[in-house]
Amino acid sequence: MPKHLQHDEHTETPNNTNWIAIEPIQRTNAPHPAHRTFQLSFTLLRSNSTLRPLASLNPPSFDESQYDIILRRQRVRPPLGPTRKSTTIPSRFLNLSNDFEFAGWGTIHHLQLEGSDYEAGEARIKQNDETKVLGQFTASALAGNAVLGSVFYALPAVVGVASVYSPISLFIATLTLFVWRPIMEELGSALPICGAPYSYILNVSSKTLALLGAALLFLDFASTSVVSAATATSYLAGEVMLPFPDFVGTILVLAIFTLVSLSGIKESARVALCVLTLHLITMTILIIAGAVHWASIGNDQFKENWHDGKASSASEITKQTFNGFCLGMLSLTGFECTPAYIARIKPGRLPLVLRNLHYPAIVLNCVLMMLVLAIVPLETILEGDNILSLLAEKAFGKGLRLYIAVNAIIVLCGGVLTGILSACELLEQLTLDRLIPRSFSRVMPLTNAPYVSVFSFIAFSGIIYASTGAQLSIVSKMRVTPHKFSLVWLVVMSLFPLALLLLKFNRGRLPRTPNTPFWVVLLAMALVPIVFTGNIIVDPTTAGYFAAYLIVIVIFFSATQNKTHILKWIYGIYDQFPSLHRWSFTKSWAEKIIDLMRTLKRQPMCILVRTDEINRLFQMIMYVRDNEETASVKIVHFLDEEFGVPSELEANARILDEAFPEITIDLIIVTGTFNPINVAALAHRLDIPPSLMFMNCPGPTFKYNVADLGTRIITL
Repeated sequence: MPKHLQHDEHTETPNNTNWIAIEPIQRTNAPHPAHRTFQLSFTLLRSNSTLRPLASLNPPSFDESQYDIILRRQRVRPPLGPTRKSTTIPSRFLNLSNDFEFAGWGTIHHLQLEGSDYEAGEARIKQNDETKVLGQFTASALAGNAVLGSVFYALPAVVGVASVYSPISLFIATLTLFVWRPIMEELGSALPICGAPYSYILNVSSKTLALLGAALLFLDFASTSVVSAATATSYLAGEVMLPFPDFVGTILVLAIFTLVSLSGIKESARVALCVLTLHLITMTILIIAGAVHWASIGNDQFKENWHDGKASSASEITKQTFNGFCLGMLSLTGFECTPAYIARIKPGRLPLVLRNLHYPAIVLNCVLMMLVLAIVPLETILEGDNILSLLAEKAFGKGLRLYIAVNAIIVLCGGVLTGILSACELLEQLTLDRLIPRSFSRVMPLTNAPYVSVFSFIAFSGIIYASTGAQLSIVSKMRVTPHKFSLVWLVVMSLFPLALLLLKFNRGRLPRTPNTPFWVVLLAMALVPIVFTGNIIVDPTTAGYFAAYLIVIVIFFSATQNKTHILKWIYGIYDQFPSLHRWSFTKSWAEKIIDLMRTLKRQPMCILVRTDEINRLFQMIMYVRDNEETASVKIVHFLDEEFGVPSELEANARILDEAFPEITIDLIIVTGTFNPINVAALAHRLDIPPSLMFMNCPGPTFKYNVADLGTRIITL
């Protein structure tokens, strides 16, 4: 503490309390209060003394009278070493003292970073820069196989409900991405952090809402992989007689691309780019062959299909078109995966990636659907799932049909890879935020692939596949199966406008481009419930599947987020039975629970502060208490020699340390400027990951991007 703030902490008073009186502002001849020089002098008074005004040069004006005297009470801390904070509130547990419930007193000290810290910080920054390996085409390929491969299961689903109005429905559905693209671009420029939109919500709202977003994302990625693998097997079974059951083929697809994903994201992206290139070439050949065949046969088949499938009234036309539009959103599945690995994409490439995915999706879905209706009889279309194979056979023969089937299998397998890699990025971010155990971040020695995350995701995907197989045949009802997951995709897409809405209100100063009009955000928010309701009307069982899977994941994530609370409940139940305290087995078991709770609460977190405003400090401490499992918070201020330490920072840190008896609040003054290297060096010194260092929202003049710091924004 600076010398002018020091006082004898061990001076006793009747109620163990000291009073600090601060002399009022000393006025000068400056023309405005903002330009006055303030000189504070401190006098230590007994709490039972009569308070008297301190001497001042002149009597204060009415405006200045509020500064006349400031009283601060601070409890006298024990003179001998660190001890637990004392309180009159008893422990909630019958057989545990306050030593368990309440933390120790915090400390105040200066910290000088060493050379090894700076080296570690520079290495961390370099490693983060080296992870940005994806250009616009490789980044497009990872999500592109899911987006553009969806034509193989989206078209049969749409034509089943919209009939001859399917091209109109698909065109309207694909146009909706013009609403989402600027939203995703703005979010990506503000917070280019992996695991989006979970990471977006975490930085603009509470951790509870972010946890729900993470559960939805994980379920979406799993459904992407499952539907892609099952559709690939369905296409293969439609062309050849498989020597094994179809579910075995789906498992084989998942297993093969599990091995591919273990080669690392860079190599996986190259594989995905090759697959996507093959798919685009194949679709181009199919479109050309179909157009030539349509020109040769004329419009007779199209007229016949129109006559057989047209609705009898305007209301029926509207209904079929609307239902087709709702299911047509399936043609865009995979689009939401791109922000999940945004930190791996080179700066400035995200808008190009979204464009590369959007325009081909419009062309492929609408043009191919028109060709199908112009060439293939409607009755045949409604009976078959492999409608693009049927189109290929009608247009060019069985050779092209076989080629299309092979391409379908390959590109849908690429969709499996998209789901796996996106889920791994999400799980890595959840690990950094201590939502799931650190074991999920273990990587392969050569490829740095997170093998625990990969195997865990594949296991969960297998459970989803088994549960849907228990209710329906995925092979014969692939037209129905994607509906089970369409609601997941819709809700995930709603997280983007929700995150941007929260960002505009809660983090409005955060630098970003473009600035999406408010009405666009509201339009996206309004579209989701409309399409959501439409999908439930088409197939009401979708709501049951959606709810069941979501509840399971939310329970898992909630349990990992609230480990200490769950352990307290378990110990509290144990504590209510005195007989259990006498048995050696249960007694040792309870001691292990106590040790585990203490270990979890010892994990420290940082609050990076610039000012000494106690209201801001209080809000940040409250955020940590409400959202994190810790009893150790370190308030860190980077000391800029030009400005010095804020005058009230040390005193306010002591007040907060007493105000939160369950948290040890330390104040650390770090010599150096606030920049990415120093933050990374501090993370190495304190052994706290940057993702658990919290800060206020930076303004437009801030030099660095939040992703460069790796910290979390928790206040306005």
